[in-house]
Amino acid sequence: MPVKKLTEGFLLSVSQFFKQEFRVLFLNLFKWLLISAILGAIVGSASALFLVSLEYVTDYREQHTQIIYLLPLAGLAIGLLYHYFGKEVVKGNNLLIEELQSPKKVIPLIMAPLVFAGTIITHLFGGSAGREGTAVQIGGAFADQFTKLFKLSPADRKVILICGISAGFASVFGTPLAGAIFGLEVFIIGSLFYTAILPSFLTAVIADYVCKIWGVGHTHYHVDFVPQLNALNLIYTLCGGVLFGLAARLFSSLNHGFSTLFSKIKYPPLRPVIGGIILVIIIFATDAFKYIGLGIPAIVESFQIQQPYYAFAVKIFLTALTLGAGFKGGEVTPLFFIGATLGSFLSIFIPLPVALLAGMGFVAVFSGAANTPLACMIMGIELFGSTSGIYIAIACVAAYLFSGHNGIYSAQKIGSSKFYLPKKIL
Repeated sequence: MPVKKLTEGFLLSVSQFFKQEFRVLFLNLFKWLLISAILGAIVGSASALFLVSLEYVTDYREQHTQIIYLLPLAGLAIGLLYHYFGKEVVKGNNLLIEELQSPKKVIPLIMAPLVFAGTIITHLFGGSAGREGTAVQIGGAFADQFTKLFKLSPADRKVILICGISAGFASVFGTPLAGAIFGLEVFIIGSLFYTAILPSFLTAVIADYVCKIWGVGHTHYHVDFVPQLNALNLIYTLCGGVLFGLAARLFSSLNHGFSTLFSKIKYPPLRPVIGGIILVIIIFATDAFKYIGLGIPAIVESFQIQQPYYAFAVKIFLTALTLGAGFKGGEVTPLFFIGATLGSFLSIFIPLPVALLAGMGFVAVFSGAANTPLACMIMGIELFGSTSGIYIAIACVAAYLFSGHNGIYSAQKIGSSKFYLPKKIL
């Protein structure tokens, strides 16, 4: 009898435990499915509008190149907008990362229209910038408004911010899995915030789906041939990864260097004016029209034709100057340009297919600069197919290690060191 009672009591407690746990799990699933659906629809629609607008202004600039002469005035407009209306959000992506690490107050919604307008103006008048930063900031700004709307706890606020970041990234590049992991990985180097894994994936997938429903497509890249991995190809891939990491390191250092240099100009709206003047002189003096804006045609060409040795370096300089001077836009698409053109050029020395090297560089330089190797591996597989996955993964990890601990996001904290140095070296 005692044994029977003990067994019945044990089974009853187990039953109650599972009832309670599953009730919590299903309630949590329903809550985040509802929030993710609303947020994903908003961010996916905003990304669709942004991508269409970006395509329009890019086409206009390419047909009217003389508009580039007005880049300094465009810089003044952006500087004045942020100086008088956006001081609280001028940090951009770094503000989102800081709020994830040490929550203080809800991010002002004005971040979304300001970064949208600033990026469109930058691209219209010939600045060299990307689009990821804009989409992520739009996603983060909209997401944080849900904190007040749904009266979310501090823990849930961190989750919703990650969802906004994931949704923006996923929808602007058409890579929902990479977007979801990027949101989990970006704010602490060497760590993932698994508490947000379900909401992050839900929001990223929904945002990407909504963006596509609007009929907005994304650029397709092709890696037609992937050789069998052997010892020699492994060494070639590691060598390429190291070079990609050093390129990422150079970009991050130059970007921060220009930001520091322009910060010496005390009146912020003048910074992009002076930067714009320098950019106009360089663009027209060197015929560098290929390297402004997103540079998508050059990226696509990198998968087909070997690029010149200087292409990646020019893009590094122009993008670092553009962003360091205070123009708006992201760093990621320029990093794709840098990596793809560098990988394409390296096919002279590394006996791997041009398209494969371009694809490796495309994601590996981003991996090193953003300190997000897992997101970049998944992005490579989403964009180029699983057959290139091993090469992509090795290149991303090597680039991540050799880029150092400082990346494009200065607010990132180190959760786990990339490597351990002997005390004698330290």
